[in-house]
Amino acid sequence: MSESQILLCEGAELMGISLTEEQTQQLMDYAALIQKWNKTYNLSAIRDPLESVKKHLIDSLSVLPFIKKGRLLDVGAGAGLPGIVIAIMRDDVSVTVLDSVGKKCRFMQVVKTELGLGNLDVVNARVESFEPEYLFSQITSRAFAEVDKTLSLTRHLLAQGGSYVLMKGNHADEERAVDVNIVSHSLNVPFVSDRRSLLEIHL
Repeated sequence: MSESQILLCEGAELMGISLTEEQTQQLMDYAALIQKWNKTYNLSAIRDPLESVKKHLIDSLSVLPFIKKGRLLDVGAGAGLPGIVIAIMRDDVSVTVLDSVGKKCRFMQVVKTELGLGNLDVVNARVESFEPEYLFSQITSRAFAEVDKTLSLTRHLLAQGGSYVLMKGNHADEERAVDVNIVSHSLNVPFVSDRRSLLEIHL
């Protein structure tokens, strides 16, 4: 196994997440595609392959315990984080990754095709004008916007009884939203020194 693959498997194991051989290979292929496309499309500021495994793959895996089966929307998905990682790991979740930037959506479409992710849909649209055929049981995002803004832009997309699982960094404690109950979870992400939090919101 490569150093990157060993790092990925160790990180997953430390979080109690079991990776199949196929999932491990798909995650590594995904990381390789990010590295390849990053040279031209500037998908991420992270250039080092090992840092990419830590701050893209392992970081995204940390949200898995909070993901329920059903339809999930990843808003402002960028390079597909965490949505594509969720799609790889959970074939019982129908994942839609949404971004307003065309080149990022083209990249995610290539990932969908090359990894054979039948449970992944890629949408190039602004979230406020997105009108899907169905609503989503969960909405997630990673460094998209403050809670209030995220809710105001996406509330029309959440199914009744649905919930938000929002990935946040250092300043999650400062996040407030009107008329909603926010449950904050501290995430211990292996090999990532920055503080990580997850905000769970049920409307």
